[in-house]
Amino acid sequence: MMNAMYNRQTIWVLVMIIVMVAGCRMFEMENSTFRTISNPLNLNYRFHLNDISYRDATDPCIVQFEDGYYLFMSGLGGYYYSSDLIEWKLIGDTNLPMESFAPTVVEMYGELYYTASYTTDTIYKTHNPKSGIWEAVSCDFPSEMLEPMLFYDEDRLYLYAGASNSASLTGVEVDPHTFQLMGEPFPFIESCKQDNGWEVPGDRHDQLDSSPRLGGVWISKRAGKYYLQYASPGIQFKTSNDGLYVSSSPLGPFSLARHNPLVYKPEGFTTGAGNGGTFQDKYGNYWHVGTVTVKAGRYFRRKLSLYPVFFDADSVMYTHIGMGDYPMIIPDRRISSPEELSPGWMLLSYNKITRSSSELRKYPACCAVDENIRTWWSAETSDKGEYLSVDLGEECEIHAVQINFADHDSDLFGRQDSIFYQYYLEESADGRRWNVLVDKSANTEDAPHDYIQLKKPINTRYIRITNVYYPLGKFSVSGLRVFGKADKPSPAETKLYRVSRNKKDRRIAVLKWREVEGAIGYNIRFGTHPDKLYNNYVIYDDTEVELRCLQTRQIYYFAIDSFNEGGMTRGSAVEECL
Repeated sequence: MMNAMYNRQTIWVLVMIIVMVAGCRMFEMENSTFRTISNPLNLNYRFHLNDISYRDATDPCIVQFEDGYYLFMSGLGGYYYSSDLIEWKLIGDTNLPMESFAPTVVEMYGELYYTASYTTDTIYKTHNPKSGIWEAVSCDFPSEMLEPMLFYDEDRLYLYAGASNSASLTGVEVDPHTFQLMGEPFPFIESCKQDNGWEVPGDRHDQLDSSPRLGGVWISKRAGKYYLQYASPGIQFKTSNDGLYVSSSPLGPFSLARHNPLVYKPEGFTTGAGNGGTFQDKYGNYWHVGTVTVKAGRYFRRKLSLYPVFFDADSVMYTHIGMGDYPMIIPDRRISSPEELSPGWMLLSYNKITRSSSELRKYPACCAVDENIRTWWSAETSDKGEYLSVDLGEECEIHAVQINFADHDSDLFGRQDSIFYQYYLEESADGRRWNVLVDKSANTEDAPHDYIQLKKPINTRYIRITNVYYPLGKFSVSGLRVFGKADKPSPAETKLYRVSRNKKDRRIAVLKWREVEGAIGYNIRFGTHPDKLYNNYVIYDDTEVELRCLQTRQIYYFAIDSFNEGGMTRGSAVEECL
C-alpha cells in the first residue's frame, strides 16, 4: 500500500514537472513566434560625403517586388533589400545614379522602373533589382520635375511632382512606353495653411509668417479611391507630416480628407514622419515609410521610420502612430487592427537614474534616457571600457533593448569597412554582480540604432552597455531604451477637464487634464468623429498641451490615455471641441 501511494505521488510529481516544462517551453515558443522592430529603422545610414561628418537619410520609397522589398532614398549610395521588413541588406554595387534625390520606383510589366529629381533625366528599369544592374530606357525625361512620383494604374502611367514654398503640386499622364508627357503638368494642390494647421512651419507650428514647403506627393489606390499624400511644412521640423486628399480619379479633382494629417508624430523619441510613401506588404497590409527629424540647422540629420496604415469601414485612410517608437510586431499574415501589432511592452528606462564611466559636461548621462533623440550622452573618449548603465528602479521583465548611437565628434565620411560598433550588454539584479546579456564584442555590422529582441525575457533591474570598439569620435548614446513590463498596475484613468478652441485661430486647441499618480506620460487621441480618434499625440511629464495642427472648419473630438512602466489605461471619456 505504501508502494502504491509512493507510486501515485511519484507519478503526480512527474506529471507536474512535465506540465511545468511544457508550460515553460510554450512560453518560450510564444515569445519567439513574432519579431519586432522599433523606430527609427536600424539601417547603416551613410555618412555625408564631405564638409561635415553626419548621417542623413530622407525621401524614402519602398516597393514590394517578387519575394521581398526594396527601399530607396536620397543620396544613399545604393538601395536596400529585405525579405521581411526587419533585416535590410545594402545593394551598393549598382549603375543607378545613387547621388540623386527623392527617388521614385514603380512596377510595370513585371519590372521595376526608377527615376529621381535634381540630377537625372533618365528612366531606368530592371527585372532583377538584387543584381544592381539597371537599363536606361529613356534619356529625355523632364529632370525639372522635383520630387517625382510615378504611379501605374490600369495600363496608364502618371507623374506627380513638386517641392516648393510657393508653387503648386502637379500631375500629368505619361506614355508608359515612350515616357513622354501626355500634356502639360497641371496644378491640383497648393498650400492652405490659413485653414490647415499641420501646414504651418515650425517645431510647434508657430512660424505663422513663414510659408510651408509642400512636396513628396504619393498616390495610393484602394477600392476605386485615390489617396493623395503630400508632405508639409518642412522636413527640418518635428511637425513634419504627410497630409491627405482623396479623389475618384488619379488626376482629380481632389478634396481634402476629413482625417488629417495622415502621418503626424511631433513628440516622443522619434519626431517627424513626413516625406515618405505608402506600400503594401506580401500579405496585403499597408505601411508608411517616413522621415525622422534628428537635427535641424544648416546640416540636417534624418533617419527613417515605419508605421502601419489602415482603412476603416468607411474607407477612411489612417496611419497608426500611437506609441510609434515603441516595439512593434512585424506580422506574417494579414491583420485588421493596430492592436495586433503591439507586444504589450512598455518603456522602462525613461528618466531613470544613470551612471557612466565618464561624461562631457554638455552631454550628461541623463540625456540617454530622456526620450529625446536630439540630446545624447557622450563619454570623454572612445576607449574600450567606457560604459553607461541605467537603474530601472525595480526588478522588471525585460523583452528588448534599443541602443541609439550618437556619433559625437565623428570625423567619418561616406561608407568605410571600419564603421561598426562593438559592445556588450550586461544585466544585474543588485548593481554589483553583472551577467552578460548580449555579446556584440565581435560585431562587424554597422547598426547605429541597434535593436535587440531577447529570445527569452529576463527579470532584472540594471542594464549596462560597455564599449569594446567605437569607430568614430567619442562613445556616445542618444537613447538607451529598455522595453518590457514592470510589476505594477497601469495608472488610473484620467480625463480632460478643459478642451477649448482658440477663438482667434481655430487651428489651435488647448487641452488640460489632471495628473495621475504613477503615470509617466499621456497619449492624446483625437479626430473628427468620436469613433475615429486616429491621430495620437504623446506627451511626458505634463498635464497641458496646445495642439496647433487642426483644420479650421472641422469639429474635433479628444480622449486621453495614461501610461507607465506597467501598462496603459485607455481613457473612456470623449470630449467634443467645437
